[in-house]
Amino acid sequence: MSAQEPTTGEPSPNGAEPSAQGTDRPAQGGESGQPRYEPPPSVGKLLIWVLLFVLAAVVVVLGGVYFT
Repeated sequence: MSAQEPTTGEPSPNGAEPSAQGTDRPAQGGESGQPRYEPPPSVGKLLIWVLLFVLAAVVVVLGGVYFT
């Protein structure tokens, strides 16, 4: 009988939690073993963030001009 290491997500034979070794790797995607990554933001959402930061910069500049 040989001692096998439990795979990720399976409890170990002695009832202890599996080790946190390799937690910096992306989660494995199901049966294929391919890593799963978060999809990139859509163009619309990215544009909203850019416009929000531009608006904030304009407010800061105009506030600085107004108060000087």
